[in-house]
Formats: sequence, structure tokens, C-alpha cells
Amino acid sequence: MFDKEILEKTNNNVKIYHGDSFKLLKKIPDNSVNMIISSPPYCMGKEYESLTDDEKSFIDKHKIILPEVVRILKKGGSLCWQIGYHVKNSEIIPLDILVYNIIMEFNSNFSKNEKMKLRNRIIWTFGHGLHSKKRLSGRHEIILWFTKGDEYTFNLDDIRVPQKYPGKTHHKGEKKGKISGNPNGKNPSDVWRELVEDVWDIPNVKFNHPEKTAHPCQFPSAIPIRLVKALTNVGDIVMDPFMGSGTSAIASIITDRNFIGGELNSNYFEITKQRILDAINGKIKLREDKPVYQPTGREKVTKKPECFK
Repeated sequence: MFDKEILEKTNNNVKIYHGDSFKLLKKIPDNSVNMIISSPPYCMGKEYESLTDDEKSFIDKHKIILPEVVRILKKGGSLCWQIGYHVKNSEIIPLDILVYNIIMEFNSNFSKNEKMKLRNRIIWTFGHGLHSKKRLSGRHEIILWFTKGDEYTFNLDDIRVPQKYPGKTHHKGEKKGKISGNPNGKNPSDVWRELVEDVWDIPNVKFNHPEKTAHPCQFPSAIPIRLVKALTNVGDIVMDPFMGSGTSAIASIITDRNFIGGELNSNYFEITKQRILDAINGKIKLREDKPVYQPTGREKVTKKPECFK
């Protein structure tokens, strides 16, 4: 059984469960959730994972979890699964490929209009990552966006990024003089990265990030906020079976969606409870969605030390 906490917001119901994710999923009816978004444990040796976790255990666990995830997802719903890679003896195993293969394996169990289809393989890049002396530094992770069937919610206007030249016009042909793009913004593409003007600027959560909690692999709020806005409507149900520090819950609350989530770790569950209460009361600390600070070149830390010149 679960220890259940129900937190209410005006026109918004938030339910979080302290317990095993698989047991939680088993309790949720078929075709009842509009969106499932999560960043599951993926054998990186973090404190909340087993020391024996490897790609085999990753596959075994996902073969149990993913069919349940798809079962509860409504027709037309979206699944967003954020994942990285496993490093073994300096060799990397891309875990998103394993997830895709698992979903394709059981896809045959569904009718044609309920099959899971991969819409985007979103690449989230960031400026700080794992360092290595024998390979390039790993500074990206993957978000697999699947839909259940071909008819699905996609609110592009809610997530457009600014056009570099919103007043640009066609310079020849039948459309000469007419606006050549959408002045309200452009499609943000499937690469979300730092330090570029007109793409999504989402730094990972490090020690000086305003959203930082005790969780070692915290999801920045900008990612689920944009996904929730794009792939659901106000009042829809969002579910995260691996809540961690509750960032998906926060995204759901501030965008007026309903939320269901589960977390096994007691410490992280308590962190999530407090963050949800802060979000409901308008006290949650979030990083402003703005470009990462660019040094001017005059700062001392931008100068190469004398001993390296």
C-alpha cells in the first residue's frame, strides 16, 4: 500500500504517492492520463540506484514499467522519457535506443490507431557535464517524445521562440513583400541548448542554480514546463512515476494541469511535498527563462592563469 498525500489547488488536483512506481501504475485505470513525463533512474551510480544496476537491469526494469506506462496513457496522449547513457569500462551505451526498442517490441499488442510513435528525439545540451580524459565530455541527454496514435495535442504557439528577424519579408516571387515567417516566433527545433540566442536556453541544475535541492540529478523546470504546455491542455492529467524532487509536479501546477506522481525515496518525497506546497502558495523558486550569462571578457576568471601562458 502507498502512503498517499493529496494536495489541492483551485481547479487543480495534485496526488503524490510514496511507494514503488510499478505498484502505483498498477492502480491507475487504462487510458486515463494525458501525458507521462519522467526522468527514470538510468544506472549512473547515483545514491538512489543499486550499485549493480547496468544496461541489463535497465532493460529488465523498463520491460516491466513501460507497458504499464503505455496502458494508462490516453489515446492521443504523449510520453516524454528523458534519459542519458550508461558508461561501462569507458564505453557508452545509449539508453534511449534501448527504450525505443522495448516500446517497439510490445507495440504490436496495440491497434493501429493506438500504437506508440516517436515524434521527436529531443537533444538537451548543457555547458557542464561529465569530464573524461579518454573521450569527449558528455554534455547532452535525450528526451524521447512518443504519442499514442496519430491524433495528439501539439500547442506549438505556446512554446515558440523569438524570431531573429520577425519583420523579414520575401524578396521575390508571388509572395514578395509578405512576411516570410511567423512574427510571433518560430518552432524551437529538437535541439535545446545553452548559449545560443534563438533556441531554448536550459542549463542543468548545479549547486548555484536557484532550483537546487538535495537531489543529485535534478530536472530543470524549464524542460517539463515547455513539454507540458506543448503536449497537454489546461485541466489535463500529467503523470510522473519517478518524481525525484517533484519538478514535473511543479510544471503541472503552474500551468494549471492535474498531476499524479510517485517516489520511492523518503527524503526526495518530503522535498517534493514541500516544493508542491511552495508552488501552490506562489513561493516556489524557479530560474527565470532567460539566456545564460555571457562573460564580457573583463572578469578575472575569464583570463588564462599566467602559469598556462
